[in-house]
Amino acid sequence: MKQLYVLFVSLILLVLLVLWIGPSNIITAVKTANIWLILLAVLIHLVVIGVRSVRWGFIIKQPYEFKKNYVVKTIGLFAGNFSPARTAGELMNAVAGKRINKISLSEGLSAGLTERFFDIIICAILLILASYFMPKIRYMALIGGLASFTVVLLIYFINWREDSSLWIYEKIHPLISRLPIKKEVLDNLYTKFTTGLRGMIEYTNSFSNFKNLSFVFTLSAVSWLLECIRLLTVFYAFNVKISFSAIVIIFLLANIVGIVTALPGGMGSIEISLTGLFVLFGVSGSLAGSIALVDRLASFWVVSVLGIIFASYYARDILGEIKRYTLDLKTSK
Repeated sequence: MKQLYVLFVSLILLVLLVLWIGPSNIITAVKTANIWLILLAVLIHLVVIGVRSVRWGFIIKQPYEFKKNYVVKTIGLFAGNFSPARTAGELMNAVAGKRINKISLSEGLSAGLTERFFDIIICAILLILASYFMPKIRYMALIGGLASFTVVLLIYFINWREDSSLWIYEKIHPLISRLPIKKEVLDNLYTKFTTGLRGMIEYTNSFSNFKNLSFVFTLSAVSWLLECIRLLTVFYAFNVKISFSAIVIIFLLANIVGIVTALPGGMGSIEISLTGLFVLFGVSGSLAGSIALVDRLASFWVVSVLGIIFASYYARDILGEIKRYTLDLKTSK
């Protein structure tokens, strides 16, 4: 019920944005846009998924299984699109990886958190630099950069440091124990989580050397760069000129807003924040909103459709894996 509530809030925000822009203004703007450049933006986003698939395959030591890696990443991104702050993305990546790549759940979670670590650290660095070079958005960029660094530290303590990771879970477990769950299930949950965390951290540390992490950082930077190029391409489709540095900062800030609002995939909040930031940089309101909606169509909704297609084929296996894991909590000793 709670998931339906937040999804309803997202849809309301999208409806309000469309009403504020004016449906007729959106249709007029889209009619005048270059359809070939919009299709190019879609293609660029498919390449972004490809880069993320290469990164996933490299971390799990299956770099040549591109098709499998692409399916796993698409399912993970799709799950993230419809979960608060994209929190289900890493979990579904791990579960899909277990079924499709035949890796352990600990390896999948390790890979997912490693990816998130580098995505956010690039975001944090760029926002801190923007706070210095772009006075117009200095305070927003600084707050976003500091918040990103906080998340980076949290992921580091969970994914690389066994002592701190177990300490964090030790603090969370008493809260879980207050839920109406049988004692034997709680005890088994504790055992599985602590064992899983140790396995996850062991894999992360076995992978973590300068060469490997540098390559992951490079792929993460390429992925971010391509996403910004996609947004710039949408601007060109509407015959609007804007600096690439402004595109980078707008894109980063909008994604942070999407995470902070905890709406599914930032749906509604990202479109509104993109529109507001475009206006701040001199784009007219109706045109800004149209560009934001088309960019999200080329990215968020394209991934969602692909995710539905891939998940419809693999969903039974993945849901079965989750069900078996849940039942195992109740029965294993």
